[in-house]
Amino acid sequence: MKSLVNYFLRGLLIIFPLAATGYIFIAAVRWTNSTFNNLLFEWLSVDIPGLGIVTVFFAIAGLGYIFSKAFTKPVLHYFERLLIKVPLVKIVYTSIKELTEAFVGDKKRFNQPVIAQLSKDGVRRIGFVTQQDTSQFGLDNIVAVYCPHSYNFSGNLYLVPKEDIKLLDLNSTEVMKFVVSGGITEFISEENGQ
Repeated sequence: MKSLVNYFLRGLLIIFPLAATGYIFIAAVRWTNSTFNNLLFEWLSVDIPGLGIVTVFFAIAGLGYIFSKAFTKPVLHYFERLLIKVPLVKIVYTSIKELTEAFVGDKKRFNQPVIAQLSKDGVRRIGFVTQQDTSQFGLDNIVAVYCPHSYNFSGNLYLVPKEDIKLLDLNSTEVMKFVVSGGITEFISEENGQ
């Protein structure tokens, strides 16, 4: 019975974010569709299908444009400071923000692929160096290596001696695809564009 509850919770962790995202997106599209069609209907007797989708797309793109400008950054930092003061929100917000920035932000963290030897019998994992300095944990010559799981949006963090990692001179995006696909994805050569 305990394993059934665990499977239910795991399924909930997968379905809830997807369902919530879908629900919010559909609600936003329906609301903008009806609002803008009602506004336009007062002026024109035309019903434009898909107006909500187009409006939501341009609204999100507009927000991205506005928040990427220098004059709005102080406002963003102010709201972030407010969010960080709320105890539970701080943990969730900062974790999601840092994870997002690690993949697509200016502070990309998964840009140094490595092979880490995890045992003396030769077991190795492909991962990404996320921290070069772990002295805050009292560890010298140890790096933090994040190893993503295949077919999943999770992974493990290993603290590995520097001499047990081998830096890979490969495109980090291609390495990530290789790991996440379970090793089935072939590497694309940047030289010949394949």
